[in-house]
Amino acid sequence: MPCLVVLIALIFPRLAIFLVWLFGDYLENAYLTFLWPFLGFIFMPYTTLAYAAAVNENGGVSGIWLLLLIFAVLADLSSNGSSAAAKKHKRR
Repeated sequence: MPCLVVLIALIFPRLAIFLVWLFGDYLENAYLTFLWPFLGFIFMPYTTLAYAAAVNENGGVSGIWLLLLIFAVLADLSSNGSSAAAKKHKRR
């Protein structure tokens, strides 16, 4: 089952956040309020999932989990940037 969640998270990160929130307390263990996972769902879903995994599996962000979090931030920024560039190119 965890492998299926990872595959869903790579392809559909917002769906993975919804499923993790719906069927478990993974996000509640990582975040103190509902606000941060909600904002992460909207703006940076890969980073939200990576941070939750780091806190739940390692107890914090250090070592390889820090590297995972950096890659997640880069993936979110590149996906947001590429969609903005596509919208700009489409308007011309």
